[in-house]
Amino acid sequence: MCDLVARTGRHQQRYKDGYRLVAGCIPFRYKSCEEDCDDDPMRTIEVLMINSQSGPGLLFPKGGWENDETVKEAAVREAVEEAGVRGDLKKFLGFYCFKSKSHQDEFSPEGWCKAAMYALLVNEELLSWPEQSTRERKWLHVPEAVEQCRHKWMEDVLDAFSKWLANKALAIEEEDPISAPASPHLGDSMSIPD
Repeated sequence: MCDLVARTGRHQQRYKDGYRLVAGCIPFRYKSCEEDCDDDPMRTIEVLMINSQSGPGLLFPKGGWENDETVKEAAVREAVEEAGVRGDLKKFLGFYCFKSKSHQDEFSPEGWCKAAMYALLVNEELLSWPEQSTRERKWLHVPEAVEQCRHKWMEDVLDAFSKWLANKALAIEEEDPISAPASPHLGDSMSIPD
């Protein structure tokens, strides 16, 4: 049994300009590359997707951003509630707009949502989590994840994630080991919205 409880209801939901504000993430991990990687950096990364409760295809964890939390806190909370993982946010991947058929209300009558999406490096996979009775997790290589995405906008987020990983790998390859500082700063200096 899970001690964590998923938030429900819309009483603290954030809205802006007719959009329901949403936060989510692409949970990812580095795979040991002892077999089946073929020197492809995308094969050394796996992303975590969850089943949709309303049809075929897979999703990344996401949900309403509420008034009592930052967007980063909302993204991390959704990863725990829907996918049962904890980790560290590594990169803001952008805002993505989409239309929800199931979340139309007085503040967003047409169901428009605006999602702030992040890359989340997973450091813990929970044995039990709030939505485990309705959600199944599936670790996939990035090319497989593209094929499984239920929504086009999630494919776009995955594309941004892949570009970030490729740029990150390229930066590591191009780093000059002689002129690099002995103790590089490991923090993330990018500006990520709260």
